[in-house]
Amino acid sequence: MRRYLLILFAIAFCISCEDIIDVDLPENETRLIVEGVIRVDVTQEYLPIEIKVSQSSSFFEENTVATIKSAIIYYGTPREDAPEILEGGGISNLAEVEAGSGKWAPDPSFDSDQRIRVSSINEGDVFQLILETDEERYFATTTYVKSVPIDSLEQGDETLFSGDETEIIVAFTDPADSNDFYLLDLDFGEFLVTEDEFYQGQTFIFSYFYDNELELNTSSVVNISLMGVDESFYNYMNQIIVQSGGDQGPFQTPAATVRGNIINITGVDNNEVFDNVERSNNYALGYFAIVEEYKDSIVITNNETN
Repeated sequence: MRRYLLILFAIAFCISCEDIIDVDLPENETRLIVEGVIRVDVTQEYLPIEIKVSQSSSFFEENTVATIKSAIIYYGTPREDAPEILEGGGISNLAEVEAGSGKWAPDPSFDSDQRIRVSSINEGDVFQLILETDEERYFATTTYVKSVPIDSLEQGDETLFSGDETEIIVAFTDPADSNDFYLLDLDFGEFLVTEDEFYQGQTFIFSYFYDNELELNTSSVVNISLMGVDESFYNYMNQIIVQSGGDQGPFQTPAATVRGNIINITGVDNNEVFDNVERSNNYALGYFAIVEEYKDSIVITNNETN
């Protein structure tokens, strides 16, 4: 009984001593945010290119749509003697899908088709993204990475701590003779990264547990995606997952200022200025990547939630 009296006293004390306190929050430097992860489905004819750009904001404020002048994607096979030069590929000029949307896709107003066919790209091809605002220029480069199909997806009956988690068992087979990295989209904004250090060339089977806060029920459909990624994107997503506590999407954590591969190249040229060392802190958030994706889904059948 004493325990409840103490709780009531604490509540009364907090209510009676309520004051308004002004807190000086730190000023966040406004940054461009680029959501540029393009998932390639080999059964489709074209890459589903859509680059979303927004502007970071201060605490407790929503991010705003960013205004940019142009967005272009270059792609091809890098030359052995000059990897920055791409051969045998092409260019995709992007345009804003709808004015003020911040979403950029292949420009349909061009005389030639600006879409990129899936059949025209190969593993190891390099993609370069250039974004321009009124004052700045941003650049990102990434390598196309293949993935592998999901062998099996089933519901298990094991639990962890609370006893009411839902277990999903995922299996896929890693190819031999290569060091591979993967990103799994486990639905509900949950992600996981893994590398094949301990299962190279073997079938990898693992369990993932969803807690009861996801409100899974007998009619829930869980969609799983398996993407092949390079080591840089693997490291980036690993940091994002850690900072977000593992329960949010990769671009839904404005407090996580993990540096991606979008660099500011304003003023950089091939004659006198070779890098942006003097502006090393002026970079964009987000990531640009082209990854192959395989998907599968499962219906939760006998889950019980409290």
